[in-house]
Amino acid sequence: MKKSTYQNNVWYLSVPLKPDVYYYKFIVDNNWYYDITKPNQDDGSGNYNNVIHVYETNLVSTVGSPDFRVFFKNGDGINVSPFHDIPLWVDKERGIANMIVEIPKGTRAKLEISKNEALNPIKQDVKNGKLRYVHDPYPFNYGAFPQTWENPNFHDSRTNAKGDNDPIDVCDISATVKPCGSVIQVKILGLYAMIDSGETDWKIVVIDITDPEAEKYIFTNSVVPKKVLNPLFNFLRDYKIPDGNPPNKFAFEDKFLGSQFAVKIVEETHQEWRHLIQKKVVNSNIQLVSAFHH
Repeated sequence: MKKSTYQNNVWYLSVPLKPDVYYYKFIVDNNWYYDITKPNQDDGSGNYNNVIHVYETNLVSTVGSPDFRVFFKNGDGINVSPFHDIPLWVDKERGIANMIVEIPKGTRAKLEISKNEALNPIKQDVKNGKLRYVHDPYPFNYGAFPQTWENPNFHDSRTNAKGDNDPIDVCDISATVKPCGSVIQVKILGLYAMIDSGETDWKIVVIDITDPEAEKYIFTNSVVPKKVLNPLFNFLRDYKIPDGNPPNKFAFEDKFLGSQFAVKIVEETHQEWRHLIQKKVVNSNIQLVSAFHH
């Protein structure tokens, strides 16, 4: 048991969980309650329980090898796609979603979901025949939201650019380093509208809901301190400079836009993904075969 440094008279215990779906409630004064501020689900009879989904990852080779892959399994032991099979929303009304961690905080290897391989495992990106590394370590956990897609055929008048053909990118500012392949529940705080090589490349800023700081952020009025945002923005703007490229540009005059706008953008990319998976949009560069979508 550990005592919380942020909440008085609160003690907690960390328990490792095997891959599965876990439902839980709390007993207070001999009555059962669920926490409305945490992910919850109706059991079909009008009873709500808090819920935790735990996924398993299988690693092939190691980072730094062209064969490196991270595959995913759900609680039933079924191979799943982190792009298509893991649900996006945990609680949309409160801006909580599932995040796939691709690049752990403090590392340099450019890891990403493989769009053109069956089940879309995470792999190390290759550029000009070489495995990619960024010059400076990522100052945050970096990854993507599942079931989202930035449509390269859609010209967004807000950014004056088309989508970059990827799942939407996510920057987790929580203190803990998350391993590659982690599926974590995060609270959406806002976004930056980065323009990368002439394409819209939204960067959603989030915090793990289990981080002690998460309770400080209210969904409808999240004010993220500049001491948190400045290092994040500076990294996104400048990380390509050591490779001889200019700084990245941003729409909206470099402004950080709030949580409600960010949720709107995420939902838009979710709808674009729906069109993709339903084959209303043709994209031969994306592998759609997964456990639950054929």
